[in-house]
Amino acid sequence: MEIIADYREKKIILELSKKHIKVTAKSLISADFIIQSKTTEGRVVLVGIERKTITDFLNSIIDKRIIIQLLTLKENFDTPILLIEGEENIYQVRNFHPNSIRGMLSAIAIDLQIPTLYTKNEKDTASYIETIAKRMESKRKDISLLKKRKPLELNEMQEYLIESFPGIGPTIAKNLLKKFKTVKRIVNAKEKELLEVEKLGKKKVKEIKRVLEENYEKG
Repeated sequence: MEIIADYREKKIILELSKKHIKVTAKSLISADFIIQSKTTEGRVVLVGIERKTITDFLNSIIDKRIIIQLLTLKENFDTPILLIEGEENIYQVRNFHPNSIRGMLSAIAIDLQIPTLYTKNEKDTASYIETIAKRMESKRKDISLLKKRKPLELNEMQEYLIESFPGIGPTIAKNLLKKFKTVKRIVNAKEKELLEVEKLGKKKVKEIKRVLEENYEKG
């Protein structure tokens, strides 16, 4: 793990050094902090953090710097993050219409898809950077796509498994199990047989078959 900080971020660098975190100070064109790590497959991953005080954030909306800066951040880093620092009420710092601020924050989250974190002060900012760095360093488990619940009975497990197929809800899952009796027979059934099940149309059947029969490819 390596943390690179813009040389002008002296207070944050000092706070990080108090935590015994090694930071390299450089003149950075994009981002105020860069965290470099590797995935379990050995691929280098870069996190770029743009830090702004509340006042600077509001000023950057006026002169439109924020959009250019965040677009550059998104282009250059695998994970771009905007960090807004300060304890003031963001709607009262300047004579700004609240909807302008809400509109910009919404555009950053939805249009640019860049997460925004909020910190109280330099010390809190340093703690956030430390937490992000440690999370990048730790081995992270794949997130399950299924809701976590523990079925109690065999029939519940069978229904749960069939419900995981695309477009299949509780009713169709029960209909499939009633007709074919076992999960194995459902998996091995032909499209024509599946179409005989009530409420199971051609589109859903083709999607189920695609999931069952196409090769697994992980990018």
